[in-house]
Amino acid sequence: MTADASEPLAQIGVVGMAVMGSNLARNFASKGHTVAIYNRSPEKTRAVINEYGHEGNFIAAETIEDFVASLQRPRKAVIMVQAGAATDAVIEQLADAMEDGDIIIDGGNALFTDTIRREREMAKRNRHFVGAGISGGEEGALRGPSIMPGGPVESWETLGPLLEDIAAKVDGTPCVTHIGPDGAGHFVKMVHNGIEYADMQVIGEAYHLLRYAAGLEPAEIADIFTEWNKGDLDSYLIEITAEVLRQVDARTGKPFIDIIVDAAGQKGTGRWTVKEALDLGVPTTAIGEAVFARALSSALAQREAATEAELPAGELSTLEALGVDKPAFIDDVRRALYASKLVAYAQGFDEINAGSAEHNWDIKPGDLARIWRGGCIIRAKFLDRITEAYENDPNLPSLLLDPYFTGELQKGLVDAWRRVVVVATQLGLPVPVFASSLSYYDSLRAKRLPAALIQGQRDFFGAHTYRRVDMEGTFHTTWSGEREELSY
Repeated sequence: MTADASEPLAQIGVVGMAVMGSNLARNFASKGHTVAIYNRSPEKTRAVINEYGHEGNFIAAETIEDFVASLQRPRKAVIMVQAGAATDAVIEQLADAMEDGDIIIDGGNALFTDTIRREREMAKRNRHFVGAGISGGEEGALRGPSIMPGGPVESWETLGPLLEDIAAKVDGTPCVTHIGPDGAGHFVKMVHNGIEYADMQVIGEAYHLLRYAAGLEPAEIADIFTEWNKGDLDSYLIEITAEVLRQVDARTGKPFIDIIVDAAGQKGTGRWTVKEALDLGVPTTAIGEAVFARALSSALAQREAATEAELPAGELSTLEALGVDKPAFIDDVRRALYASKLVAYAQGFDEINAGSAEHNWDIKPGDLARIWRGGCIIRAKFLDRITEAYENDPNLPSLLLDPYFTGELQKGLVDAWRRVVVVATQLGLPVPVFASSLSYYDSLRAKRLPAALIQGQRDFFGAHTYRRVDMEGTFHTTWSGEREELSY
């Protein structure tokens, strides 16, 4: 159907009626807003009305022009379509039909540099463009996501009340805030997803250790994760891990985890996070190892060839042979998991701070921790502590240096972490994020690093110069001559 001129206009519109878009539209409608909906295939729009039309006030449109005509000024339209060319096409269609001051919101997982480009293009046409990261999956879109909008401040003043209505609430506080100008919202969502990659990988490594080092069955491990979810590890990902591990495959009667091919997929945001970290010079080793772990898991032909070749494993052992007490080992894994998660979050916030400085976004890390407490995939109990950490010191050099988290590390976490990495190595079980996170921690706290030797090597073969610890200036040694030290 199309909008009738006598009908009240919609406060918000949603383009794209796949599950995320339709759920977001239903969320708006459930909060009492009239919602315009449009999909390139009218059948999908009609299906939404037929199935969910009773949930609230919807205006279904079959053309972009009718969709735009059904919106109140300034018009506000959320795009929930496939990232890339499809998003650009819809933006152009909306911009052509809209007028000065109208707002286009991209709620997909767009690359932040695309968002910066689109915002500039729309600004030239007097349209406002907002890149908004939305986390929480299909259920979050319907019940209350965490929302990370960027774009002009003027847009936030108009959009803010609407987004606060549909966002998740924690202690009555909406999990949404204005992140910063142009691409800031999508940048933060990108790093959020990178943290998610690392979080999921360390949970996977913990499961793997409990299964193949401690010899526990999936149902037993599910009970352990359920117990862990009552303490410091309380989080959405720990909660659903227990659910997945407890599931039994109806067809075979086997644990569900055992009938899934062990090849993890990815849609790109983790890779984007690592690429941008490299450009910014920020070590996000936990996220990087998580991305590489997914890539290696999907190299099935290569893994099969390595298995058939029977690559030597060295002299492997068992927990019993190592004299490791199983209950103590299980608790060590819990502690190592917590410590590794801290590193992943610390590195993510480091990248966000660096990106904010690079692009002059003025992002407030404490605001991010606050809005990630509900709705989003990485929501966790310790985000309350992270919020407090940045409230106490907005310029905190590293999350690990907050007194609370430093205190946590002093409670035996580091010793447990080391024991777990050692045992995993002795048993031949891969723990890339556990191990790399521990190395990062040790590098961060080290008084001296081997970088001094690297600088000496660079000066030797390329005259790249070096600095001295005992005086100011830049120096070069004439290695191929008299080895005289020159200052610059």
